[in-house]
Amino acid sequence: MTLANWCVLAACLLPIVTVGLAKAGSAKLKREEGRYNNQQPRVWAQQLQGWRQRANAAQQNGWEALPLFIAAVVLAQQAHADQGRIDTLAMMFIGLRLIYVATYLANMSNLRSLVWTAGVAVNIAILLMS
Repeated sequence: MTLANWCVLAACLLPIVTVGLAKAGSAKLKREEGRYNNQQPRVWAQQLQGWRQRANAAQQNGWEALPLFIAAVVLAQQAHADQGRIDTLAMMFIGLRLIYVATYLANMSNLRSLVWTAGVAVNIAILLMS
């Protein structure tokens, strides 16, 4: 398995970890105070506020970012593009996604948007290798 393929796996797991932060952060709360409710997870998510709401939004954006990243990696590999370059760009994307989540949680919207744009640019760079 290539490093880029491991990055695809990491990108698939990152949204789960991100929403896990919001869920774990509510574990000490009482149900009526906003503790995670597995019987009604979407209702629970709609009632989130602050950093937990931002963690959930970052999770949603993580799912939205996956199709372009996966397609870019797969298409570049199918085209037999330079695997070292694909690996490097895929690692850059994962790094940018980690920074993206951190800026989302920290409520740094302008920097978050800049990091998101960089992530899209990295995906386009990978895709152009195909």
